Amino acid sequence: MHSKKTSIAFALATIAVLGGCASTGDLEELRNEIDQAKESAQSASASSDAASREAAEAKAIAEEAKVSADEANSKIDNMFKKSMYK
Repeated sequence: MHSKKTSIAFALATIAVLGGCASTGDLEELRNEIDQAKESAQSASASSDAASREAAEAKAIAEEAKVSADEANSKIDNMFKKSMYK
């Protein structure tokens, strides 16, 4: 009876150790996936930052174009008004 309990305990210990090895492999795989996810997130963040900078540049260019167009419209309006007085 004592031998049977020892055998069962040994079998359970072996299963636990083997399960631990499988778990270690699973943990390493999980770590690799986490590292890949971090790299992807960092890449996405860098792309987002670059897109934000480009959008800010585009907005500045559009604002300059609007100012230039407003000035041109103002000059045309003044010229039209002057021609109406003649």
